Amino acid sequence: MRGPVRWPLLAAVAAVVVLAMVGSAAGRFVVEKNSLRVTSPEELKGKYECAIGNFGVPQYGGTLHGWVVYPKSNQKACKSFDEFDINFKSARSGGRPKFVLIDRGQCYFTTKAWNAQNAGAAAILVVDDKSEPLITMDNPEDAGTEHLENITIPSVLITKKLGDDLKKSAENGDMVSVLLDWRESLPHPDERVEYEFWTNSNDECGPKCDMQMDFVKSFRGTAQILEKKGYTQFTPHYITWYCPEAFVVSKQCKSQCINHGRYCAPDPEQDFSQGYDGKDVVVQNLHQICVFKTANESGKPWLWWDYVHDFSIRCPMKEKKYTPECSADVIRSLGLDAEKINKCVGDPEADEENPVLKAEQDAQIGHGKRGDVTILPTLVINNRQYRGKLDKSAVLKAVCAGFEETTEPAICLSDDVQTNECLDNNGGCWQDKDNNVTACKDTFRGRVCECPVVKGVKFVGDGYTNCEASGIGRCEIKNGGCWKETRNGKTISACSNEVSEGCKCPPGFKGDGIKSCEDIDECKEKLYCQCKGCSCENTWGSYECSCGGNNMLYMREHDTCLSKEATSAVGWSFLWVIFFGLVLAGVGAYAVYKYRLRSYMDSEIRAIMAQYMPLDNQEGPNQHHVTHAGDDI
Repeated sequence: MRGPVRWPLLAAVAAVVVLAMVGSAAGRFVVEKNSLRVTSPEELKGKYECAIGNFGVPQYGGTLHGWVVYPKSNQKACKSFDEFDINFKSARSGGRPKFVLIDRGQCYFTTKAWNAQNAGAAAILVVDDKSEPLITMDNPEDAGTEHLENITIPSVLITKKLGDDLKKSAENGDMVSVLLDWRESLPHPDERVEYEFWTNSNDECGPKCDMQMDFVKSFRGTAQILEKKGYTQFTPHYITWYCPEAFVVSKQCKSQCINHGRYCAPDPEQDFSQGYDGKDVVVQNLHQICVFKTANESGKPWLWWDYVHDFSIRCPMKEKKYTPECSADVIRSLGLDAEKINKCVGDPEADEENPVLKAEQDAQIGHGKRGDVTILPTLVINNRQYRGKLDKSAVLKAVCAGFEETTEPAICLSDDVQTNECLDNNGGCWQDKDNNVTACKDTFRGRVCECPVVKGVKFVGDGYTNCEASGIGRCEIKNGGCWKETRNGKTISACSNEVSEGCKCPPGFKGDGIKSCEDIDECKEKLYCQCKGCSCENTWGSYECSCGGNNMLYMREHDTCLSKEATSAVGWSFLWVIFFGLVLAGVGAYAVYKYRLRSYMDSEIRAIMAQYMPLDNQEGPNQHHVTHAGDDI
């Protein structure tokens, strides 16, 4: 049931081409796995590996808990269980799901899954029939595909040893409980998911081609939204093969390959004498890669989905429209740069490597934990190959499982993708019902209890039993958890935005600041208004003090009384002192200014005159010689 993509060609030469798949000699196929944990019986408790089937819907990012049953009849599940009057549905609502142990052999894996699903199974555990490393259960190429699109339960392959132990326990009447866990089947390192879709432009290859195109049509809108908002980075890829050098000049290789046998694809109709050739498929594959490259360079990689969707509708092989001319019309309608795309495609007749297709062949080879791409179609998410049904809902769940928890986009948290665990008892997290604030944050993988940020205010705490507002603005949220009271239109609070945490009763109050703050009676406790002749009256949070006589004024900062007249006289005297002080300062400053200005001008004038005549206070040798020169005359 495993192996490279097969070309049922009609000639021995074509069979050789198939075997010449790039890297087949040293290919590396990786079996994608999830974990299986037996929780009972006691002697089987533990964690085991199982291989994810390449059909049905694996619960990527989630878990599934159920009871294991081993049917007494139809143990290979190759027939309908109705023939044996066997039903795996729970007797009453709320019952735990049932996982059916099924023996390998005699029929397709998909047939086993379909029969078990129809009988009410929640999952199937296929037991290998020999001791060997785990393999991937693939879907059939041609026959047996009638149920493929309708299988919705997950399927896994387990080792013969584990299967025999589970069967023995089930036959002994033990309650065998198993947890299937896909939470770590895909890496989820950060807030962006990178995924690849290995596909083919051929629309005449049967059910698999129909499945690919149905997926493109249904997933296109979702993929474009995720890409436009930067949640994902998508890359399409196409598989090609090379023709063995000894057959490059053969008619078969010439019809199925381009660039002198370097890049080949199977004949669409599997008939070399009619219809389109494999080389037509390779050329269109190349066009689709170049469409993506050109769109990506223009900042609109999502246009690839529009091109592939429109080409499949406007240019089908059945209507003989699978042509370069039809492709050009689609490119033109999407506003893409046709000249740049044609330059990218290059010359298919040239006897040289095409750098675009060469890069595709290199990309087929596995690296890291990703194996070689040998199955069409193949979806690779965060460098791991997706296993399961190529369906919008199933693939979206897998993509959502690739996000780091709490970074998933809103589409991953919709009801048709996952269950909101915060709706059940608030997920066991802290909650303030009065203010509609909760620490429960719904995620694709479940929920996390994390103190929230509300209106720019961060809450701090363990998220389970306690969360308190912290920082600037915290008093706007439930008053920061502090005491607050309003009387006669006046509100007093023990919360201050000047500190990031804590509660403290304001001046005039005493208490813990959280549950209560009581008014301090300053008059009774003789804290203020103790001056002679003063009269004290307590108020809420403060006091009022009055002095005896109408001409007295109370000075709160000095807790004393002063005469209003004295106060007034002192006040006017003080103002006159300030006035005269300013006048004297101004006069002094003016005098200094005039003196400095006069000195400066005198020095300038003397300097100028010294250049033209001697001054009285300047004597020197030159003056002496001039006098004697006159005497000689």
